[in-house]
Amino acid sequence: MKLISIMTPCYNEESNVYEIYTRVRNVLKKYPRYRYEHIFIDNASNDSTVDKIKEIAKTDKNVKLIVNSRNFGYIRSPYYGLLQCQGDASIYIVADLQEPPELIQDFINKWENGYKIVIGIKNKSEENPLMFLLRKLYYKIVRKMTDEFELIQNFTGFGLYDKKIIDTLRQIEDPYPYFRGLICELGFEKSFVNFTQPKRKKGKSYSNFYRLYDLAMLGFVSYSRLPLRIFLFFGYFSAFISLVVGIIYLVYKIMRWYSFDTGIAPLVIGFFFFSSIQIIFIGILGEYVGTILTQVKKRPLVVERERINFEKTRSKK
Repeated sequence: MKLISIMTPCYNEESNVYEIYTRVRNVLKKYPRYRYEHIFIDNASNDSTVDKIKEIAKTDKNVKLIVNSRNFGYIRSPYYGLLQCQGDASIYIVADLQEPPELIQDFINKWENGYKIVIGIKNKSEENPLMFLLRKLYYKIVRKMTDEFELIQNFTGFGLYDKKIIDTLRQIEDPYPYFRGLICELGFEKSFVNFTQPKRKKGKSYSNFYRLYDLAMLGFVSYSRLPLRIFLFFGYFSAFISLVVGIIYLVYKIMRWYSFDTGIAPLVIGFFFFSSIQIIFIGILGEYVGTILTQVKKRPLVVERERINFEKTRSKK
């Protein structure tokens, strides 16, 4: 029998883990021809999330648990969890119930029809309209700035990935991976399942401006050199304008030596303008340097504290 792996990342989801487990189990009961495992990876929650998953795992050996030694962030931990999946197909679904588990049926059906990647697309959302608009704007900008391929708009990672895809990801040694970009970079024909994201009913969302900014910059610096080129061309343009303005000022001063007073205001304005441009450019450059530094360090994605219901095999990095 083929194996379906479900991977659910968690952080302080004590009010949601039992429901996500139950709904996933109910869906997989409709596919008796498959075995399944439901892997929870907990990112060092400080509530009772781990205890509740352990209680479930005692009575259901299909449920497996990985507990991180500390919080390794929302980028590395889910990616590491996917690499631990041993199924013929692996499904990524978060614990906050904003990605409907019932769509797993559509994912499996499309996978059975030959698709290696089946992606859930959040084309509508019941969340804050402003946040949804900002997310759509971000995806559009990143898609335009990507050098080699087109990123998928409103794709959060929710989807099904064939074993061949997971095996390929294991060969990529990236300590801080942009998963949404990697899936697009691998190629393969993809199938899409649209859904409306419901409001979060239980628990607290830990999505904030810094997390969104971090993810946005990771997408930019991982798959585009356009920001660097924009500032390079802007530097050429501003240097040319400065030269032209300087020549005009010089000629006008020579022609009206005693009546034309340049004053200090243009100097002050010009100084602060070009200084701010330099600071922005250095910040963008710093993002690229920081990404290179992260890659060079080659730190592990996650360090485990314990794992439950796994066979005694080495973890997949």
